[in-house]
Amino acid sequence: MSIVKINALTVPAEQREVLEKRFSSRAGTVESSDGFEWFELLRPVEGTDQYLVYTRWRDEEAFKAWMEGPMKQAHQGGGEGGERPRPAASGSTVWSFEVVQQTGPKAG
Repeated sequence: MSIVKINALTVPAEQREVLEKRFSSRAGTVESSDGFEWFELLRPVEGTDQYLVYTRWRDEEAFKAWMEGPMKQAHQGGGEGGERPRPAASGSTVWSFEVVQQTGPKAG
């Protein structure tokens, strides 16, 4: 079955809008990556300052290929004057999971 990668990003309140704009204007290369299955950016509602970036992949190899190719290239781009923009997140932790069960809505 698939694997899930969740990147927990610690984002100060004043940087939330910056983070969301960066994700909404991203190049979209993840969607066309081999083995990519799903993406969600989850905004915290209460009790935490962590955004969750949820991605689902066919297998670990597909995720690693994206990390070493399109993702690496996207994060090396320069901003104004050739400098990279300041990160919106002050911390990041990646969690890895294997999907062992899944279900969807029942057809009515």
